[in-house]
Amino acid sequence: MARLAVNGGEPVRRKPFPKWPVYDERELKALRGVLESGVWGVDGERQREFERRFASYQDAQYAVTVTSGTAALEIALRALGVGAGDEVIVPGYTFMATATAVIHVNGLPVFADIEPDTYNIDPKEVERLITDKTKAVIPVHLGGRPADMDGIMKIAKEHNIAVVEDACQAWGAQWRRRGVGSLGDLGTFSFQSSKNITSGEGGLITANDRRLYELCWSYHNCGRHVGGGWYEHLLPAGNYRMTEFQAAVLLVQLERYGDQIETRNRNAQYLSKRLQEVGGVRPLKEDPRVTRNAYHLYTMRYSPEEFGGLPRHRFLEAMKAEGIPLTHGYGPLHQAPFMAVLKEDRLFRSLYGPKADFSRVKLPVSERATLEEAVWLRQSMLLGTREDMDDIVQAIVKIKENRADL
Repeated sequence: MARLAVNGGEPVRRKPFPKWPVYDERELKALRGVLESGVWGVDGERQREFERRFASYQDAQYAVTVTSGTAALEIALRALGVGAGDEVIVPGYTFMATATAVIHVNGLPVFADIEPDTYNIDPKEVERLITDKTKAVIPVHLGGRPADMDGIMKIAKEHNIAVVEDACQAWGAQWRRRGVGSLGDLGTFSFQSSKNITSGEGGLITANDRRLYELCWSYHNCGRHVGGGWYEHLLPAGNYRMTEFQAAVLLVQLERYGDQIETRNRNAQYLSKRLQEVGGVRPLKEDPRVTRNAYHLYTMRYSPEEFGGLPRHRFLEAMKAEGIPLTHGYGPLHQAPFMAVLKEDRLFRSLYGPKADFSRVKLPVSERATLEEAVWLRQSMLLGTREDMDDIVQAIVKIKENRADL
């Protein structure tokens, strides 16, 4: 048996995976065009064009570009009237912004557990947590895999609560051949530097309701209203506008996206097939209603038992030594230090009493995923070759065969 690289052996691979972000002369030309135009921001033509093209791609009627995915979530909640005293159900396995956006509008994030085989929010848990104070639910399409929108929308309709899709990792994904972000009341997206198309930072909100679109537009543009004057401020809002430089880059990134998402899906499907043969590190469950996965992340479930009890952190160290940089991803969001601060916050204590103490929250599936199981492969790695995917599998097999040495 080959000696493990972490113990001084030869690694499976030394060459790097594809770099991210991808760019060429087209981005430079687009940026130069903005520079020379003298129109660098404030509702420029490039922003409007990107909004039109993005909305169309995601099967939505309207789009508003903003500064970040976090801002998109906060603005969406404000447009839906979420505020002090309201509860918003969010998954326990997600980036912090899903919860902090709720906090920033003085709402209470209520954590729902996830499905063990998809890592997306569990509709049964959502329904269990609904109270007379529940105003909205935020299903997260984690890693680019759409959540169970049939279940979520059915529950939301029955209980008259709003749905904000956190699609910040899922641009390009489809549920039953409809783009995510067009299924709920509002959709939110991110173009932060790691995302599948990027302008360094940036975000976007999708809508099919004209009233909600205009509210989001107003909240992102200092309270102005569509078609109104520059100094007509109808809402006490802030400035969350995207620049023309960002929009210009995103328009070019959009040109590559069709080929890139096909490559990601092709490699992901091949990798899943190989991993099923190996065992011990399994892909998440396939759902035929997910007609396109964006694969911002390729998420696997690590089983320590099949590696002789080897803890996940040692497996990740061994994989990195073999030339395969994986990560465990998020920690338990409800146990994050910033959540503990809320029980000392006077406003939150007065509004929510004991519910402001998140140490009471128990999410066994989310905790198992974050602390023991989840292993991520980043989207840029899926832009490689079939041989790159084989290297990933070979490294896993090598570690499994030599697990006694760890």
